[in-house]
Amino acid sequence: MLLYFVFVLGIGFALKRFMKTSKDFFQAGRALPAWICGLAFISANLGAQEVIGMGASGAKYGIATSHFYWIGAIPAMIFVGVFMMPFYYGSKARSVPEFLRLRFDEKTRGYNACSFAVMTVFSSGISMYAMARLIQTLHIFDSLFIRLNLPVGWVFHFAIFLSAIIVLGYIFLGGLTSAIYNEVLQFFLIVAGFLPLVWVGLKNVGGWSGLKATLPAAYTHSWRGMTNPHANPLGVEWFGLSMGLGFVLSFGYWCTDFLVIQTAMATDTEESARRVPLIAAIPKMFFPFLVILPGLIAIATPAITQHAMTQAPAVSASSNATADVGGSAEITKGLIPAKVNPVTGKVMTDEKGNPLFDYDLAIPNMLLHYFPTGILGLGLTALLASFMSGMAGNVTAFNTVWTYDLYQSYIHKNASDAHYLKVGRWTTVGGILLSIGAAYAATSFNNIMDTLQLVFSFVNAPLFATFLLGMFWKRTTGHGAFTGLVTGTVAAVLHHGLTLPTDAHPGIHGGWITVLHHYPSEMAQNFWTAIWAFSTNFVVTVIISLMTKPRPEPELVGLVYSLTPKPVEHNMQWYARPKVIALGLIVMLVALNLIFK
Repeated sequence: MLLYFVFVLGIGFALKRFMKTSKDFFQAGRALPAWICGLAFISANLGAQEVIGMGASGAKYGIATSHFYWIGAIPAMIFVGVFMMPFYYGSKARSVPEFLRLRFDEKTRGYNACSFAVMTVFSSGISMYAMARLIQTLHIFDSLFIRLNLPVGWVFHFAIFLSAIIVLGYIFLGGLTSAIYNEVLQFFLIVAGFLPLVWVGLKNVGGWSGLKATLPAAYTHSWRGMTNPHANPLGVEWFGLSMGLGFVLSFGYWCTDFLVIQTAMATDTEESARRVPLIAAIPKMFFPFLVILPGLIAIATPAITQHAMTQAPAVSASSNATADVGGSAEITKGLIPAKVNPVTGKVMTDEKGNPLFDYDLAIPNMLLHYFPTGILGLGLTALLASFMSGMAGNVTAFNTVWTYDLYQSYIHKNASDAHYLKVGRWTTVGGILLSIGAAYAATSFNNIMDTLQLVFSFVNAPLFATFLLGMFWKRTTGHGAFTGLVTGTVAAVLHHGLTLPTDAHPGIHGGWITVLHHYPSEMAQNFWTAIWAFSTNFVVTVIISLMTKPRPEPELVGLVYSLTPKPVEHNMQWYARPKVIALGLIVMLVALNLIFK
């Protein structure tokens, strides 16, 4: 771990001398090769929400969590590579909000810049929270705090500030370039750390057949029970899944989120930028086996066993067990303990008084349970790498949007490039401080993926309707886009305030206005919140656009699909053409859905 911290900070110091202009700091000089940006593209999304969140969702919802990849990621990544990157890269926009200004108007850009800045702060804070929970769970600093006569409960707070300082260091020095190179390093670390975990864990429970024999059928089939929201762990029917996740949330995230778009825009050519999401989609397609499968193994593993390296394969285990740990009875679900508030130390319960399970500890407990001392260091470093990756990606996106789209546009318009470079560096400090506040807000959820999807349904879902209409309907106006964005977000807020997941307390989980409808799960509530936000935005944007004057067609060249020259591919090798790569990805995607249906 110490070597890793030294290495990531060393990258920042090594790149500091190349950060001479704001373009170098915010856009990596637009000079990086496609494969580097492709790995960074996937790694920017491979933060705590992916590793910890997907492992937690795997334990909570089963193999149906794979829909976040095979429906909720790959189709959208194909779409952004084939259709959207020519618009982003060709417009020379420095950010997604700036692209909205070019297509619509200034107020649409300003609104999106503000909402996106809030979202990146929450996402970064969630990664920070996950890292602090890991350090607290492993008791890494407990002995140090005891020797210093400090309360052990302060370890959580100390860990949050430790992670903040490390990420701040290498982003402050090297900007986006430092983040991208560290994200590539983190990608390989995560793969190296989690492949042995899956192999050992799966072997311990008797392989895939043993896992299927241990868990309910709904946990090992991705499409079973999708005709009824009460017949599957996700608590959503096929329409809510396909429309809410597969269309609105998925396309809304991958096609509009500057966090991932900025890595593709850092490439040296438009052709490279188009290939970046497609290159990233190849490993992304197989990540369920790396991050979701450990969650299933965690609930299939008996709470007390011999070490995995010496234990004979077991093919049966109770999904709910009461283990006597340290002489006191603790309610567990396999390796998943009851959730304890990190501040008060008390077990958290639902509305009926039943203990909540801390699904976010699925991956950390798997590492502790299955890995011996040597390889445990690699696995834990891989976890820390995922947290750093998620935090860094969000912070670099935040400082770019704040500096270009808010500070330069509304506060100080005609400053020197050196001034904006300085502002960008200090904005990094501000983004980290705000993320610390968001980290404490995340303690109220027992699954950080639920938290993130809620944030995405408020921000990305309505934004996707704006992009979809703006790119494919030249009649869309700036007044329509702005009004649609505002009403779409309001619709999401109202839906969240009027609905509540089963057994949840009214408040941060919903129902804070009144409860008109209960959803079987938080994820189902998130999907339908996204559907309401998207649909409201779409309808309102169309109505207002028809009532207002559109921009002249010559001003929309390069910004609307029907008015933009199509990218030339005949000078590329057939296997390097984006459409050929996209077709191959679709074939593999269909095969995976059929195998695990």
